[in-house]
Amino acid sequence: MSDGQRLDSAPVSTGKGSVFAAWEQFVQGEDHVRGVRPEVLLSWHRCREQYRVDPHLTEAPLAAAHSDHTLEQDVVLTELGGLAASVAREVEGRNGIVTVADATGRILATWGDQATVARAADANLATWSCWSESTAGTNGMGTALETHGPVLIRGAEHWCQAFHGWACAGIAVRDVVTRDPIAVLNISCWRTPLPEITGRWLSHAVSQTQGALKGRARDSAGELIAAFAQAKGRGPAVAAIDTAGKVVIADERAGLLMGVPAEAPAVEPAIRWHTSLPDLIRVAEYASGRAAKDPDWVGSTQIYTHLGDEPTPVTVRPVFFSGQLAGHLIMFGNSDDGQPCPSAAPMMMSAMSAAKMSMRRIVAVRGDRMVLLRLPEVSFAEADGNDVWLSTDQGRLRASSAGLDKLTHELAEAGFLRVHRRYVVNLSRIREIERGFKGELFLVMDSRGGDVVPVSRRNTPAVREALGL
Repeated sequence: MSDGQRLDSAPVSTGKGSVFAAWEQFVQGEDHVRGVRPEVLLSWHRCREQYRVDPHLTEAPLAAAHSDHTLEQDVVLTELGGLAASVAREVEGRNGIVTVADATGRILATWGDQATVARAADANLATWSCWSESTAGTNGMGTALETHGPVLIRGAEHWCQAFHGWACAGIAVRDVVTRDPIAVLNISCWRTPLPEITGRWLSHAVSQTQGALKGRARDSAGELIAAFAQAKGRGPAVAAIDTAGKVVIADERAGLLMGVPAEAPAVEPAIRWHTSLPDLIRVAEYASGRAAKDPDWVGSTQIYTHLGDEPTPVTVRPVFFSGQLAGHLIMFGNSDDGQPCPSAAPMMMSAMSAAKMSMRRIVAVRGDRMVLLRLPEVSFAEADGNDVWLSTDQGRLRASSAGLDKLTHELAEAGFLRVHRRYVVNLSRIREIERGFKGELFLVMDSRGGDVVPVSRRNTPAVREALGL
């Protein structure tokens, strides 16, 4: 089913019926309400518990006075503007307006029926106002920036009661490499149903815009491959990665270190290699931020790879294409070049701590045998009564020592953290973070089964601090 079909087939029951009753209950603190679409309920949870948006807000706040846009973002915004102007002619007779906003939710332009434009201004649904979910609650633009695909918000599904008279549909244009939002296109109608083909309009606009982004991503990959060819042979191992930390090409040694095929160029963003090295992804994010401010920046740090117990030194060199960052060359091995990257990986330990960690062992039991586990092999520990079970690269094993408190104390300085009365996790083995309906956190580990570990409310602040959230 296409994005457009999914949007057009969404249920229509909004307004002063069951959705409004559920909204009233939720605003008053109720968690379990009926008759609300899951994606809307998730948004309400974010608005109430994470962003703390006042549901009785009567207008959106003004956006920040200044927001930097890259050349690529400006191109996307200009193209969306042309598409929005053509769609506006279709909704003028339906009390409709079309808006384009940037990745922060700041409206840059508005088109449509002039009477509706004036009415929208009463709620600051106008240029230079901010409609991110964190400032204006659940709405077409802000919620589209938080999710993937088209978003439909009608009537009482809006978090702020003052906006219940609107029906809105938005979709974000996202970077094809990082998947970060670049802009958002939105259609809003005042007390009038959205046109049935709204979803197809939005999806067509995004696919048309992202076609150009994919072309640019291919060109950037070509530049990375050319830089790789020049650097190959100058050191023990070299690879080229994009701005999201995915591998475009690697030589034989780098391929072994990163766990990806060697000499296999991946030009298309959708088929680039994932290394499953959390440190490398964090290094890429840090390096991209530094290179955006200083194109001449070169950095160095240490990361854990798929070979060896100790971290490997790496040097990071940004690669640019037509003035925009294309990605980075990663050179493995010692180098005197580059500035240190102390904050490239918030969870990365110092070299001394890492070496200490690699030498330490956890003793587990398998039948009548004792198994000596290196700490990086352990994903998390789980208490079951007085027993402690370890999720490891060798499967689920029982720890030789009893009691999770003792294990927590022993591993406190080795990158492990108590996240729940029953769980201690290896911070370097966290792959993803999920948020529950009540705002609780769940850690998706990089174990074979993709185990999910809950975080208790009591331990949430410590987890947030440790992960830099």
